Amino acid sequence: MGRKGVLLVNLGTPDSPEVADVRKYLDQFLMDERVIDINAFKRTLLVKGIIVPFRSPKTSKLYKEIWDENGSPLLYYSRIQAALLQEQLGANYHVELAMRYQNPSILSALEKMKAGLVESIKVIPMFPQYASASTGSVIQNVMELVSKWATVPPISFVNSFYSNELIIATFAENAAKYDPLSYDHILFSFHGLPERQLLKCDHTGHYCLKSDNCCHSINDTNKFCYSAQGHHTAKLIADKLNIAATNYTVCFQSRLGKEPWVQPYTTDVLKKLAAEGKKRLLVFSPAFVADCLETLYEITVEYHEEFKALGGEHVQLVESLNESPKFIKALAEMASS
Repeated sequence: MGRKGVLLVNLGTPDSPEVADVRKYLDQFLMDERVIDINAFKRTLLVKGIIVPFRSPKTSKLYKEIWDENGSPLLYYSRIQAALLQEQLGANYHVELAMRYQNPSILSALEKMKAGLVESIKVIPMFPQYASASTGSVIQNVMELVSKWATVPPISFVNSFYSNELIIATFAENAAKYDPLSYDHILFSFHGLPERQLLKCDHTGHYCLKSDNCCHSINDTNKFCYSAQGHHTAKLIADKLNIAATNYTVCFQSRLGKEPWVQPYTTDVLKKLAAEGKKRLLVFSPAFVADCLETLYEITVEYHEEFKALGGEHVQLVESLNESPKFIKALAEMASS
């Protein structure tokens, strides 16, 4: 019998922090119909005519701040994760790493599995919470590519793993060394999404964003909602660390454009906490399984400086899952189930 294929897919990273490579990355990323889910003509004008030309030089500077001797932190940790998973699963499995945008591509990873004659493929999008713009995009791309094969092996997908006990335990352990209860407040800062994308996931049409707390607990109606899954992740981590509900806030970062995104925005929460006299904040970023631009720069640098300018003293990032043995074990369990 052939080996079982396991495909890990993260979001992506430019090939280098130079403007030309950042431009290619942003163009592919933002032209995805699930990322900017508007009319194709309008999306093309917006992305190619406005966002990419103006944003690429600025984003290049940010990538240069986090690029080190290992290259892109996201790609560096993702490669380690894939290697450790291969080691844990053993010779009966064939593990490949891909990025949804840029390299290594999903196409190249699937072709390696095809050449390796795998008997099945388990796809694990590396996003704990489901969103159409991340997990949904990975699933669609894999299905489109494999649909062109003459012989299609059995393929399955991991939809989300926002409540996985091993992953919750890893985030809690990463935070424990900072003594969370000694901080004035805890933030769980998730990557943002336009509100319209949450509304599209509400197939009833009468639940999403109809109240201020519609996402604060998981139920049958919102079980595939990115925000609801994020709130549940935060609650599980907080419970693990004995953090009271009044001592933490779920918020959302990385907005693009002027339309409403999921709220509260992290920047607004920083202003509110500073006005209340809070000085020291501990910040989790549980939407990511590896440290990247959004954690290593946006939180560690930008939010730290913003909070200090508002009168605060320190913003401390809790490291992502990176190469944690518990996370690798969680991946192994997902791959073999």
